[in-house]
Amino acid sequence: MGSPAGEPNREVDEAQHPVTLTTAFWMAESEVTQRQYRNLMGSSPSQFQGDELPVENVSWFEAVTYCNALSVKEGRPTCYQVNGTTVGWADGVKCAGYRLPTEAEWEYAANPASPPRTVYAGSDNPDTVAWYVANAGGTTHAVKMKAANGRGLYDLSGNVWEWVWDWYQANYEALPATDPTGAVSGMGRVMRGGSCGSDTKWTRLAIRDWAAPGNRIQYRGFRLVRSAP
Repeated sequence: MGSPAGEPNREVDEAQHPVTLTTAFWMAESEVTQRQYRNLMGSSPSQFQGDELPVENVSWFEAVTYCNALSVKEGRPTCYQVNGTTVGWADGVKCAGYRLPTEAEWEYAANPASPPRTVYAGSDNPDTVAWYVANAGGTTHAVKMKAANGRGLYDLSGNVWEWVWDWYQANYEALPATDPTGAVSGMGRVMRGGSCGSDTKWTRLAIRDWAAPGNRIQYRGFRLVRSAP
């Protein structure tokens, strides 16, 4: 995880360090769309309207609720135990239902399947793989319009920020090297990937940001993962 020391626009919380993931997982090829969100939850909170646009303006809590609702719909175990603003995750990455990726899973999936590493998710040229401030025209765009990243995954850089499970910890290199899941608690949950309102610095695949889990902003969405049986 992290970025090499010489990468332009590198932040201090991107220290490169080795991480091992022991549980295989599937990741949705795109961010959850407004059509998907509305069909399951009954309405969409998005500011930018369009069925194939990513849902945005969703809080971390709403993303977790969506994950559990989809698990219930498909007869899978729910991954999250929600009690007000307290969210538990008893089975962690072993849960067989739908969930948010961990930060480590997200970065693993954003990187190429084989070297060399790229600055953005699938390319060193952001225009190839990302909707960002220079080409997006101030709005989100339909998912899967840019090139995939080599793993068949789209829009990991740009379009909307993506919530992940972890509480933010600046020195994430100090977390366990195997299956890290973030800090035990904190002020905010991690978001990755940048958005259509971000410049090139903030669409790099190593960039990290965070926000309070109840916060809703137009450029924030999410995508799902599910652990392999």
